[in-house]
Amino acid sequence: MPRKEHKYHYIYKTTCNVTEKYYIGMHSTSNLEDNYMGSGKRLKRSLNKYGAENHTKEILEFLTDRKSLAEREREIVNQEILNEELCMNLQLGGGGGISSEEHLLNLHNGSSKWNHDKWKNEVWIEKNYKNISESSSIRAKKTWSNPENADKLKKAWNWKGRNHSKETIEQMKNSHKGQGIGESNSQYGTCWITNNSTLEKKKIKKTELEIYINDGWRTGRK
Repeated sequence: MPRKEHKYHYIYKTTCNVTEKYYIGMHSTSNLEDNYMGSGKRLKRSLNKYGAENHTKEILEFLTDRKSLAEREREIVNQEILNEELCMNLQLGGGGGISSEEHLLNLHNGSSKWNHDKWKNEVWIEKNYKNISESSSIRAKKTWSNPENADKLKKAWNWKGRNHSKETIEQMKNSHKGQGIGESNSQYGTCWITNNSTLEKKKIKKTELEIYINDGWRTGRK
């Protein structure tokens, strides 16, 4: 989808009034009062820490179109600027924050690894799972409360009379080969136990079995 054409294209500088650190970027908009402060990683941290009210944004110059805007940002946000101690920019100008295809790939891989690893961290799960679940529940209720959205979702999820193509079925088979076997199975090394007195049932790691058996539990859930 082509980028939406905007009326204004400008180079801006956002400065933290507390630390005097600054960020230089480019922005295209049709509304000069859109309250856009910038999207740099360090700048966002600064905005979150000190608040937008403690930052000042100034428009340095206007350009005629997006292409000339990127070229101008490339000229201004150079290596010399990046070396300045107060500069919050991380990348050379002109790339919209992404310096190369390799940079984009690294960002994607890094994000995927972080997202995968955090769900292995029991401390992170305990701290964040409840909030995530509650937020998801609120969003879902809000979505389904809108009749138009609910109707679209019902149609999208209705598979009556529909089938996957042969190519899709083959891709699904190949993507799941070797998964769910041995240690890659999420249930590997676990078992069900039942409390002899309360009939409470729960799944535990087999390495913990001896502790529960000696404390009034038995294996199985029937």
